[in-house]
Amino acid sequence: MSDSPERPTLSPEERHRERMQRKKELVDRKIARATIERGVLVVNTGNGKGKSSSGFGMLARSLGHGFHCGVVQFIKGSFSTGEEAFFRRFPDDVDYHVMGEGYTWETQDRERDILAAQAAWKVAAGMLSEAHYDLVLLDELNIALVKGYVDVAEVCDALRSRPPAQHVVITGRGAPDALVELADTVTEMRVVKHAFQAGIRAQKGIEL
Repeated sequence: MSDSPERPTLSPEERHRERMQRKKELVDRKIARATIERGVLVVNTGNGKGKSSSGFGMLARSLGHGFHCGVVQFIKGSFSTGEEAFFRRFPDDVDYHVMGEGYTWETQDRERDILAAQAAWKVAAGMLSEAHYDLVLLDELNIALVKGYVDVAEVCDALRSRPPAQHVVITGRGAPDALVELADTVTEMRVVKHAFQAGIRAQKGIEL
């Protein structure tokens, strides 16, 4: 038989408050340990929808903080998108370059695709060398890397050498292992359901 006093029964509200207090203490300790402030490399990859959408969301967030941003789109280019139409409204804040020739199954011209990707990388590499770009979004660069249109080692070298405070977001399925290893944050989008699989066409505001 124990001589220790029994703990009084807590109400659901009190139990919740205790749990949240323990969680707050844990989160506060993690925040206190996170003292490094520098540019981060974010990679959005995987077969699911949302890679570019997330990247452009970060672009909008950055503009809200007064950042100067650069965008290079490596694949898309044969059709207009809502993000391009929107962000071109801010020419003083966003340098926007659509460099792709369209999806590779549409162009059916590997040499032309390579030349377009190389031209896009030249623009992107210039941005990565300039400190006045606070955030650079390289949309669908991963596809150009996977297909060998742009050299992975060259891209990684440029990312390592970029200005210390510069943030970079790279999107596209199939991110190479070397890029994943170099990145600070990597998110892999997974398909659960997609409207296109049910025969619903791509639509403005959702895919375009």
